[in-house]
Amino acid sequence: MNMDKILDEAIKRDASDVHLICDNKPYLRVARDLVPIEKMGVLTEEDMAEIYDYLIMGNIEKDEVFNKTRKLDTSYIYKGIRLRVNISLSDNIPLCTLRLIKNELPTYESLGVPDIVRRMTYQTQGVILVTGKTNSGKSTTLKALINYINETQNKKILTLQPPIEYKHHSKESIIVQKEVGLGGDVLNYSDGVKNSLREDCDILVIGEIKNKETMEAAIEMAESGHLVIGTLHTKSCAETIDRMINFYEVRDQVSIKYLLSSLLKLVISQRLLKGTDGKLVLVPEVMVVDNIVSGIIRKDKFSVSEIEDAIQSNLEKGSIGLINSIAKLFVENKITLAQAKAQIEEKNIEILNRTIMQLKIKKSDSPHV
Repeated sequence: MNMDKILDEAIKRDASDVHLICDNKPYLRVARDLVPIEKMGVLTEEDMAEIYDYLIMGNIEKDEVFNKTRKLDTSYIYKGIRLRVNISLSDNIPLCTLRLIKNELPTYESLGVPDIVRRMTYQTQGVILVTGKTNSGKSTTLKALINYINETQNKKILTLQPPIEYKHHSKESIIVQKEVGLGGDVLNYSDGVKNSLREDCDILVIGEIKNKETMEAAIEMAESGHLVIGTLHTKSCAETIDRMINFYEVRDQVSIKYLLSSLLKLVISQRLLKGTDGKLVLVPEVMVVDNIVSGIIRKDKFSVSEIEDAIQSNLEKGSIGLINSIAKLFVENKITLAQAKAQIEEKNIEILNRTIMQLKIKKSDSPHV
């Protein structure tokens, strides 16, 4: 087992992740595909013990956290490249998942993030959420937005992440980054958010809002006149609203709906697909929270379709429906029709077909085509 060779191969092949599991060859995730490093042997139990020692670098505190919780989130730097490391157990043997964090920060434009998301960062108060499932590029979008603010606005930005993936350096803004977790700068998100109220920051970035305590702290921060940018593990804008409301008991949901309807400014829900050129393509759904969306959030009960309809009827204000995004990518030949249809429910296939036809007509009528 030669860990340096594994990491060198990952860098050479531009892998996003490295999977090290006992009784398997080392695997790389390259453009969404899992690919074994064929020239390397199957990892043994002894190899996994060596890899564990390699990654924690003799840190007694990290070892104690792993032995106590049976998992460890940490970071590692190899040849100037930062790795996000997760170590857990399977059959009482360590297994490791490494995420390679690129040193070059992509721009929000190159990622395909709609311009309305950038413009919303000029809000002085409120909540902006970047959402999506695992491996949907939420962290990358967040880094690009932080970098944009850092280069163009005079703010104090405070970030809470577990662990820190990319080290930003102050430019036009001042940036303070804190690692969350045992052995980190703060023990948990809730404590970090509460303390940020005393740190005179303008913008608070929360790596993940995963429970009621963090949600409450984020709302308190926004109520007190700050901009909060966070991520949530949900698959759509409508599900994001539902998830936040359901952090709370039924008796508390009326008050939280009113707070969300006034504080929430924008939700971007994103997916990543493997494009026709083999590269990953961002599929965004964007919900700008206007009076119509606010009214829906305040309702006793709201349906997913109500939110989707509100997004569709609010396109002139910057909202982007999922079907519109998918249709546009197909018309631009960035994804296949099969991929486009796989992203939506069967009942919406006809709407997708109509949207594709409308975009094709619009494209053919364009004077530069």
